[in-house]
Amino acid sequence: MKTLLTLMAMLVAASVTHAAADPRCVEMRVYYAPEGKLDALHARFRDHTCKLFEKHGMSNLGYFVPIGPNPERKLIYFVAYPSLEARNASWKAFAADPDWQKARTASEVNGKLVAKAESVYLQATDYSPLAKAENIGNRVFELRTYTTEPGRLPNLNARFRDHTVKLFAKHGMTNLPYWNPMADQKGAVNPPDPKNTLIYLLAHKSQDAAKASFDGFRMDPDWVAARKASEEKAGGSLTVKDGVKSVFLVATDYSAVK
Repeated sequence: MKTLLTLMAMLVAASVTHAAADPRCVEMRVYYAPEGKLDALHARFRDHTCKLFEKHGMSNLGYFVPIGPNPERKLIYFVAYPSLEARNASWKAFAADPDWQKARTASEVNGKLVAKAESVYLQATDYSPLAKAENIGNRVFELRTYTTEPGRLPNLNARFRDHTVKLFAKHGMTNLPYWNPMADQKGAVNPPDPKNTLIYLLAHKSQDAAKASFDGFRMDPDWVAARKASEEKAGGSLTVKDGVKSVFLVATDYSAVK
């Protein structure tokens, strides 16, 4: 029995490959399409934008839409750059590219395809798996955002680093990247506070599987103990009231990550 438990622990640990030295800047962008324009926005990304991003040194990671009703017609996507400076240079070159200008003009004959855009610059935590393009398919994604009490982001990162990511894997969840917003958010639109925000992605076989996984996780004695110890050390809850937000996503047909 002891040997079996040891083997299981090794397999769980091996399922999480960290990217402690990942220096890249990842940008999460959220586009809100005008009514009736989301399909046209998808077509422009599929046929033009993604290729032009790569041409100008941007790495396409994932493109997603919320599962179920999407009344705000959101497109949520992630693009990686070698640095924030490289990000700014790439976007400048992209905006000036005649192929992009032609594609944008042609796609907007009947009106603009983006009514509002938001962005935030992110950097991987030291316990984050490497963000990479990976097409597994037949899974759903969960975007989770945590807002901590002032000064408690280091406590939250420590709990994830030492306990949570391993327990997620133990209960059948796939850990994808974990990010904190970069301190330099100049040029970002509606960025979260880099001093108290954790943003990460999980993958599940389905929404029902996600519920079952979280039910098991929350009842796990190791999680109960880790949560209690971390809150006692910090002097209270690590997150603000209603500070955990979750949205389930499905990858678009042109997303590198599926």
